[in-house]
Amino acid sequence: MRVVIADDSVLLRAGLVRLLADAGLEVVAAVGDATALVEAVEAQRPDVAIVDVRMPPGFTDEGLRAAIDLRRRFPETGVLVLSQVVEERFAQELLALGARGVGYLLKDRVADVSDFVAAVKRVARGGAAIDPEVVAQVMGRRRRESPLDELTPREREVLALMAEGRSNLAIAERLAIGEGAVEKHVSNIFSKLGLAPAEGDHRRVLAVLAYRGDAASGGSAG
Repeated sequence: MRVVIADDSVLLRAGLVRLLADAGLEVVAAVGDATALVEAVEAQRPDVAIVDVRMPPGFTDEGLRAAIDLRRRFPETGVLVLSQVVEERFAQELLALGARGVGYLLKDRVADVSDFVAAVKRVARGGAAIDPEVVAQVMGRRRRESPLDELTPREREVLALMAEGRSNLAIAERLAIGEGAVEKHVSNIFSKLGLAPAEGDHRRVLAVLAYRGDAASGGSAG
């Protein structure tokens, strides 16, 4: 598993290189700015790029802009963003490109090395690793006005099973209802969460992320 790291902090870069090497991952490049990041990914075509949001020259959102560029140009490379804060608008744009092979973790909430390494590997393999706080802000939700509150008990059951990775057929079998009924519930969930039609499973992933974010913030799963 090959990794590119981009962070302006020399100490943090060195720490990540050592940490990932100890976990058996190969760091093929470790750079300090967004331009070098894009060049490294283009040259190395890694399985995953770990990207800090704020890097030279402006120390604002250069890393996240580069991450979005990488998602568009090299969709086969996973992108894991590490940030001190949630850059809501750009995070939304990043996730809008598809939640497969994408991660957004807040640095001060990464408390366990093994969990971080697992997140890197998951993103590299095409999975998602999104901090619940990122989900809450990107979805524009506060608990008191959560769109999840609009779901019926059955729709929440269906969404909970979606969050377990079950297909519509598997959900139908679990709830002892027809697959057509499940498809209708899923359609209603998308509508109530304001998820417009999109390619692939993007809406399904965002719905699951909203559910997990709600649960993490203390909402009821029904």
